[in-house]
Amino acid sequence: MSQTMISVSSLNTKIKSLLEATFMHILVEGEVASVTYATSGHVYFSVKDKESSIKCVMWRSAVSKLKFLIEKGMHIVIEGSVGVYTPRGEYQFHVVNVEPYGKGALALAYEQLKERLKAKGYFDSSQKKVIPKHIKKIALVTAKDSAALHDMLKIIEKRWALVEVTIVDTLVQGEQATSQIVRGLKYADSLNVDVIVVGRGGGSTEDLWCFNEESVADTLFNLTTPVVSAVGHEVDVLISDFVADLRAPTPSAAIEMILPDVKEILYTLDESIDRFKQHINQKLYHSIKEVQRLEEVLLRTSPSRQLHESKLEFQRLEEEFGRLIDYKLERFSSLLPELQKNFKQNIHFILQQKSQYASHSMQKIEINNPQLQCRKGWAKVSQNGESIELNKIKIEEKFILENASIKLEALCLSIKTV
Repeated sequence: MSQTMISVSSLNTKIKSLLEATFMHILVEGEVASVTYATSGHVYFSVKDKESSIKCVMWRSAVSKLKFLIEKGMHIVIEGSVGVYTPRGEYQFHVVNVEPYGKGALALAYEQLKERLKAKGYFDSSQKKVIPKHIKKIALVTAKDSAALHDMLKIIEKRWALVEVTIVDTLVQGEQATSQIVRGLKYADSLNVDVIVVGRGGGSTEDLWCFNEESVADTLFNLTTPVVSAVGHEVDVLISDFVADLRAPTPSAAIEMILPDVKEILYTLDESIDRFKQHINQKLYHSIKEVQRLEEVLLRTSPSRQLHESKLEFQRLEEEFGRLIDYKLERFSSLLPELQKNFKQNIHFILQQKSQYASHSMQKIEINNPQLQCRKGWAKVSQNGESIELNKIKIEEKFILENASIKLEALCLSIKTV
């Protein structure tokens, strides 16, 4: 054999040198066939087309910069180099960056996070806290030197300068902004204010991205104080807008939405004062009318008034009674002789009847008088204190005979029937 013989290791080393030198910083387009997120922070996945596939690895340092999650079936463009693992003679694609095919990474990350938070109930209206109607204390979580803070303070001074304002200075752009916003929101929540406003002025998608981070969304959802999201311009809609209790199109609009306008309050007070005066005047008018009515009722029902009216009524009745008596006397005076004659006749007739009745009664008394009956030979017969008939007495029995004046004790000697 004239060919040079090399070891397996030498072959794999040559292949490694060739591949890694040839395929450096290339772009590969395909569909994610499988994906695994390791506990170490690395991501292992494979990308395929209609005919073949390739294994890929994305180290933890690159994964930390990834804005979205790699999911199975996703059409992506990967950037990186081919690497060879010489001990096993296997090659894979070392990915340093991933972009969605035909769509920006930030847009995809936004949609993924939005769907994830929506599924967790972060956007439900039932979870929203009510913004107080009367706000005494407010916390502004934003950059202390920003135009947004200047605009908000200007609107506060114009609309309702009585509110107590606490400024929580925080970065609202850059790599450190997310952690500072989270820390600032938690600090504002501990201040016992009525409402928190978090936000900043307009900017690019990258500038505003810290308000699309999941850690900010988690913090907003778990605050105990009602919070208003006021980020960017009216066209900018961020994750913080969906999670917050109220979304304002701009920082200035946030203040106008939650604080009353002192001019409107004064105007409302003037209207209330006018209505109150009208109400009081109406009450006074009706009260005066009621007092007048009660005075009239009192005059009609007072004891002196009633006594006077009773006196007049008594005089009227006295005069009427006098006229009636005079009329009666005049009417019956002509009948008096005839009445006297009839009265005497009636009295005479009654006296005769009573005299006859008395005579008849005296006769009956004399007839029924026991003393008169005894004189005619009658006596009461009794034995042992009780009246008894003669046929009940036996021979040799004693009995009593008595009348009105004499009582005799007798002995039966013989009995004869008459």
